[in-house]
Amino acid sequence: MKSFEKYLMIANRGVLIALLAAMAIIIFANVVLRYATNQSIEWAEEVARYMMVWLTFLGAGPVLRYGGHIAVENLQDSLPISWARAIRAFIAVMLTGFFIFIIWYGAIYVDRVQYQMTPTTQVSMSWVYGAMPAGGVLLLLHWLLIVRDYVLTRTFASDSHFDATASASL
Repeated sequence: MKSFEKYLMIANRGVLIALLAAMAIIIFANVVLRYATNQSIEWAEEVARYMMVWLTFLGAGPVLRYGGHIAVENLQDSLPISWARAIRAFIAVMLTGFFIFIIWYGAIYVDRVQYQMTPTTQVSMSWVYGAMPAGGVLLLLHWLLIVRDYVLTRTFASDSHFDATASASL
């Protein structure tokens, strides 16, 4: 399981880095061309916007894994440990249901918009909406890998790349 977890993180980070780098290059090239030649790449803004959608959905899983999403934990902190665990178990069930909802309805949206085309690139909108179920699957995978520690001790993953506790204190 640890090797699966390791390769999942390597793949997820690699895709996120590639998306962000490509998006930055496209936008930078478009800005330079606009100011240097008075011409712009007509598809640049559309492609960058859709890459940002994919970046957001694919990046939500690692952020969840490291506890980077915003949370209000005052109630848990003020209750006895057994009650706090019960609240975290309830949260875990609700989040799992929400991730399944995202996957299910994301797949429905992908099917519904398959014949709708993007304005400039004329690519099926199902490629854009595909970010929703793909991100939902990654959210669910990352969540299932950390949910036990979250419920029992309210701990998240940490490594040399990211530590939510240290980031929250900035």
